[in-house]
Amino acid sequence: MGWKLQLFVVGIAIVGGLYLAGFFSPEPPNLDPGEGWWAKEDKGTVKVDTSVKDFKIVFPQKDQDDLKRRLENTRYFESLEGTNWEYGIRADEMKKIVNYWLTNYSWPKQEKVFNQYKHYKTNIEGLDIHFVRVKPNLKPGQKAKPILMVHGWPGSFYEFYKIIPMLIDPTHHGGSEDDIFEVICPSLPGYGFSEAAHKPGLNPKDIARMFNTLMHERLGFDSYYVQGGDWGGLVVQLMALFFPQYVRGHHINMANVQPPLFPLRLLVGSFFPSLVITEERDQKKFFPVKDRIIGMLRETGYAHIQGTKPDTVGHGLTDSPAGLAAYILEKFSFWTNPSFIESPDGQLTKKYELDDLLNNVMVYWISGSITSSMRLYKEVAKCFHEMGSYSSAPVSVPTGYASLPHELGNVPEAWLSYVYKNVISYTAFPDGGHFAAFELPKLMAEDIRKFTKGVEDFLSKKPAE
Repeated sequence: MGWKLQLFVVGIAIVGGLYLAGFFSPEPPNLDPGEGWWAKEDKGTVKVDTSVKDFKIVFPQKDQDDLKRRLENTRYFESLEGTNWEYGIRADEMKKIVNYWLTNYSWPKQEKVFNQYKHYKTNIEGLDIHFVRVKPNLKPGQKAKPILMVHGWPGSFYEFYKIIPMLIDPTHHGGSEDDIFEVICPSLPGYGFSEAAHKPGLNPKDIARMFNTLMHERLGFDSYYVQGGDWGGLVVQLMALFFPQYVRGHHINMANVQPPLFPLRLLVGSFFPSLVITEERDQKKFFPVKDRIIGMLRETGYAHIQGTKPDTVGHGLTDSPAGLAAYILEKFSFWTNPSFIESPDGQLTKKYELDDLLNNVMVYWISGSITSSMRLYKEVAKCFHEMGSYSSAPVSVPTGYASLPHELGNVPEAWLSYVYKNVISYTAFPDGGHFAAFELPKLMAEDIRKFTKGVEDFLSKKPAE
């Protein structure tokens, strides 16, 4: 124990010195939402059409034939003996997936699935932004709560397709008439059917501003809810930070929180977890730190590639549908439950239907958006300190947090209050991972209902300003 104590004391001294020197102190955030222009043409040289236009997802026959040809000509390698998914998705499993894609997956059928809800596009800051908007059937005098639901990478608007009916028709899905929502699911710029930026620099702050324009200016909502995870979680947090006058409540399943003295907390907690985090349930999310670091290193290699040279890997993923599927589907295995890495099939269909997984892949394939989607990591890396300052900036908008045990970015309940000043609900889910609404739509719908009820009660008791 002697050497551990010495190491602990030295570590405290080093981290404490760095903190006193200001090394870990983020700059105060700039809360000016700014403005942007991302079109090919210079602003002012074109007339911007701000109307909202209908959009339909189509995949022409010639493109279907091209996809089939590419899948038929897929080149495979031989996986190592005695391995599961430790090296990534196995070749024999990819052969099964490609064969299913060729023989069982029906695009005409799935096209109807995609278009069961109405799609739209509108131009914001020079880009045509795609979104799904689903209105409920309201009785006379009944009002719906508008909610913006934002996906991340490598997901899409399709992640929310199973939760939408539960939100727009609550009485048939365990809710009451007061739980009715109008749901808006946009595609992030450069993802799916939203146009990609033609100039460098578009980051989550810009997307937050653009999505507020969508909700407030294009769709006319003066007050609305937001929900998100992954990049979507950061975007909706920034919407709550920059536009609290419009965001009524913000519900997340991946928190962006950096408590004071964060490195010091990790160091102390490595030796004395209870001094840093009181709940044993939450201690397991961070400690032992060694296990967490190893897990993060194992699962974040993609982020380093995408944060440095996204276009390089983009050439291969844009050209090969099998390569694209492997790159995306691996995440739906490991990020749903890290133990799935020990299975020969990655347990892909334990939580999801293969058609649904391939539909998400098809969003990227049809739109050719995988490269532009990965560029968001590069843009965030370029403004890392700015984004870090936002992760410690106080958010006054009422917050709800769905804590899923296998979420990569899970944080202890006690830490939420460092950033979110009005935590209305915290729910520790018994199971689940990164793609919360996709994996557990029923539980997520229940949690969103609980949260919004809490917000309405909170706001009704809040003194008028």
